Amino acid sequence: MTFCDERLTSASGNRAKNIIRLKDKARERQKQGLFIVEGRRIMEEVPAALIEGVYVSSSYRRRFANEFAGLDVQAFEVADEVFSRLSDTRTPQGILAVVRIPKYELKTDIIDRAGMLLVLENVQDPGNVGTCIRCAEGANAAGVLISEDSADIFSPKVVRSTMGTIFRMPYYIYGEGSTALIETLRADDVRSYAAYLDGSVSYDEADFAGDKSFAIFIGNEGNGLREETAAACDERIRIPMGGRLESLNAAMSAGIIMYEAARQIRRR
Repeated sequence: MTFCDERLTSASGNRAKNIIRLKDKARERQKQGLFIVEGRRIMEEVPAALIEGVYVSSSYRRRFANEFAGLDVQAFEVADEVFSRLSDTRTPQGILAVVRIPKYELKTDIIDRAGMLLVLENVQDPGNVGTCIRCAEGANAAGVLISEDSADIFSPKVVRSTMGTIFRMPYYIYGEGSTALIETLRADDVRSYAAYLDGSVSYDEADFAGDKSFAIFIGNEGNGLREETAAACDERIRIPMGGRLESLNAAMSAGIIMYEAARQIRRR
């Protein structure tokens, strides 16, 4: 990193105010095509070509001056009290980066890869969204499709919970509605499975291995998939519940189904 002479000593300066806007406002992230990555661990995952700038607290610079010395990016030192205003965590690690949002095309970058897709419809909890994206990578999914009314995948909480997967998993944010998406997928021979409480088939009885490409639809934490979405899918599957449970949370449901699908694919 090459440190600039400029040092951020006030949260009211232009650079600091812009970082705060990017941290707090999804609209600002989309407008600028930028988002915030924070913490030493995830910094190791960021492709250098996407980094616009790195910001380190004075304490971090004194303690870990050489940790990212080989990174060919512009860096700014930030007074500790100002860095705490820029950070989204209670105990900041002292380093964050402004990063360009990676872009993917639905057809060429996701559907044409063939295989398993995960679709999130109106999933609101940032931790669930981030964990779903991370699980998708672990299950070797080809991509994640996310409705525009779900949590913003570039919010700090989602980015943290992906633990770096955000830079490796192709994604697409769709706004045309899930039924229209299902028809788009069907036109490319992608079979759709709805995770649904009233599903007719247990998730471990579905024949994922028989499909060249398929999409698993996961719905809202409280209400599940919309009825019209479940009706439009090719098959509705359920996770059997023991005891008095009615359902699991979105991330756990997605993980269980994706890993069962991955198990079947490995054995076909």
